[in-house]
Amino acid sequence: MNFILEGGPVFMVSLLILLIVIVILFVKGLKDNSEKNNKLIKEISLFAFVFGVLGFVIGFLGALEDIANASDISHQVLAGGFKVGLLAPTFGMVIFLAGKLFTIILTWMRK
Repeated sequence: MNFILEGGPVFMVSLLILLIVIVILFVKGLKDNSEKNNKLIKEISLFAFVFGVLGFVIGFLGALEDIANASDISHQVLAGGFKVGLLAPTFGMVIFLAGKLFTIILTWMRK
């Protein structure tokens, strides 16, 4: 759970909430498999992916500004920044893939 705080709490906690909503919708879909439920899972998972990429872009723009103002920056600091910056889009992709998997399962189970 350390990666949530490391990746920027604003974006990572929001993505975690979206993951919880998708899991709740999946469990609800196991009981009442409706098209509306599938569509919600699809849309929320896509939103999570794009939201994670947005977190990276905003963080990257801030990092580029700091790099431009710095006189000298080491490769280790730069690589560490990229690692932290890529946590939000990676988590967004995981949520997107989970949502797609849940949608496939619910579609397969539909009568």
